[in-house]
Amino acid sequence: MVNSEYERRIAARFATFDQDGNGYIDRADFNAAAKALLAEFDAAARSEKGQSLYGGAEALWQGMAGIADRDGDQRITREEFVTAAVKRLRDNPDRFAEIARPFLHAALDVAGADGGGAVGAEDLARVLTVLGVPEETARSVAAALDTDGDGKVGEAEIVPAFARYFTVPE
Repeated sequence: MVNSEYERRIAARFATFDQDGNGYIDRADFNAAAKALLAEFDAAARSEKGQSLYGGAEALWQGMAGIADRDGDQRITREEFVTAAVKRLRDNPDRFAEIARPFLHAALDVAGADGGGAVGAEDLARVLTVLGVPEETARSVAAALDTDGDGKVGEAEIVPAFARYFTVPE
């Protein structure tokens, strides 16, 4: 049985996706996140990186809508989000990781990922901050993901961490 504390913690993550704060998640929120990342890293929307980011945002939106938009209105309410995380993703965070991978890959590329898909911990913190994570938390998370202390964090660490954040409350 799912406890209400777990549901409250997952519900708190809803705001990260609800970029405009209107009480639901929709395609516009994902486009806003992509636009904000491009602005933060001074990348053009019409560039290859920009188009890849918008494509990744669309893929993430489509994946989330497929899992969570139970009434088919092209909006995900807080209740739908919690239900999806609790009932559909809790036992399979890897599914969410695969849905998020194209967006995260493109976001790392915009942030200046090297050829191996790694980005500097400071740039990762910038990405997280733009996406709505408080700055201190973003810096702490980026540092924690840099397990070898080389100042770089790779996609292999970021994607599963992202999935765990949205599907596991701890």
